[in-house]
Amino acid sequence: MRQIDYYLTVVSPWTYLVGNRAVEIAAAHGAQLRYKPVDPSALFARTGGLMLNERHESRRAYRLQELRRQSKKSGLPFNIQPAFFPTNPAPAAYAIIAAQEAGGGDIHALVQSLTRACWAEDKNVAEDEVITAALKDAGFNPGLAMSGMLTGAEIYGRNLEDAVAAGVFGFPFFVVDGTEHFWGQDRMDDLNLYLAGEL
Repeated sequence: MRQIDYYLTVVSPWTYLVGNRAVEIAAAHGAQLRYKPVDPSALFARTGGLMLNERHESRRAYRLQELRRQSKKSGLPFNIQPAFFPTNPAPAAYAIIAAQEAGGGDIHALVQSLTRACWAEDKNVAEDEVITAALKDAGFNPGLAMSGMLTGAEIYGRNLEDAVAAGVFGFPFFVVDGTEHFWGQDRMDDLNLYLAGEL
């Protein structure tokens, strides 16, 4: 079975705009999709990137235009300037990791719920009540928000090292079978074509 490592952070609008496409593409090609949340500030520090507030004004202005265009193309509800951004992505990341390790629910629904909470529902994804509600709605034990913290924190750190070793430098980032790289929600068609043997 082919493996797609999906490096993400719930506070990336581009991760939210992936929508259902990653899981649909993986299913269409019989591939396993593995979610790997990563600390964005740590990744950027290790790979030469800049956090949003450190970027030149021209880059920030272009980002807003591109978000407006891409969100409209996606058809997803989207708030270009959400009430709780930036916020700490670690608690949500720990919950995703703990849920994926525990199993028994819909991990894709959980990721979508948390990214949607940030980018469409004006909720703070660093708050326990937002995380526990997302876990419950996706069929997981909401207690994972607390009981999974140690596991989540440990794997979160490993995911950063895996990301750097794999050549990941932004979000969303997909690595197929450890070799082929796709960066950005606008590369989903290329990911699909690659898995189909057409690229």
